[in-house]
Amino acid sequence: MLLADIGGTNARFALLTGRSVGMIAHMAVGDYGSFHEALGAYLAGLPEAETISAAILAVAGVVRNGRCNLTNNSWVVDAAELRNSYGFSTVRMLNDFEAVAWSLSGLPPEKLLALGGGRPVAGAPLAALGPGTGLGMAACIPHAAGRLVLSSEGGHSTMAGSTSREDAVIAWLRRRLGHVSAEHVLSGSGLEHLHEALAALDHVALPRRRAAEITRAGVEGTCPTSRAAIDLFCAMLGTVAGNLALTLGARGGVFIAGGILRHMPEYLVGSQFRARFDDKGRLRGYLEPIPIWLILDQDAAFVGLHALAEVEGIG
Repeated sequence: MLLADIGGTNARFALLTGRSVGMIAHMAVGDYGSFHEALGAYLAGLPEAETISAAILAVAGVVRNGRCNLTNNSWVVDAAELRNSYGFSTVRMLNDFEAVAWSLSGLPPEKLLALGGGRPVAGAPLAALGPGTGLGMAACIPHAAGRLVLSSEGGHSTMAGSTSREDAVIAWLRRRLGHVSAEHVLSGSGLEHLHEALAALDHVALPRRRAAEITRAGVEGTCPTSRAAIDLFCAMLGTVAGNLALTLGARGGVFIAGGILRHMPEYLVGSQFRARFDDKGRLRGYLEPIPIWLILDQDAAFVGLHALAEVEGIG
């Protein structure tokens, strides 16, 4: 069985043989004009390609009728086209953070970094969110027959400020973007938006920087505006994560995924992230015991895809 995790920046492929996931191939989306080109390049190097009978694909976008136009790149993934082109008997597509949510009960402790809180409440919902190319969200709800996983487009909900500084940043971005979603500030491009807004508000002349440059300069302390941008990023993520936990009643725990924060785990621990997560007025006592973990495994989605294949008997 083919497993794939298709994001806005990276595409990852692996084969599931029996109960074992093979080596995961990492490919840059920008190197290929379409999903079919990337998949063809991956399969071309596999002697087992002709024996693949089914596929489960996690895709970074909304899946409608077995088709997904990815949110943050031009690729289109269509289940019917894959069945016709490659002879797969079954093609299952799901949102990429839905796949992450399927992984939550199967991630080993060494792949998780604790970010405060107490012990998870058994049987309570679990939440996953994460800033990367976009801002993904999903939920895992245990029940008597196993678990129910819910996909979400909550990353596109309206972003609200918690301080006058954040209000000013959002107002500046609103003039540029119109609607300002959580993803507009909590993603790779969102970090760039924060950097640009802060520079403008502080009347500092700076070149436009990519997210990786902002992260590096902020962590190293070589650029005050970059440091301010990642501080704001961590704080606003805490607010959004707390909102999600309240909305879902996620007393089973909150899991942070996505590529950005894996590159700055110590900084996240020392940031305002946890304080802002807990800062919900009368509900502080509800949120403080909720455990939060940073997922350190960049391939966590494959743990979830494997779990889904076993639960649904795909293959």
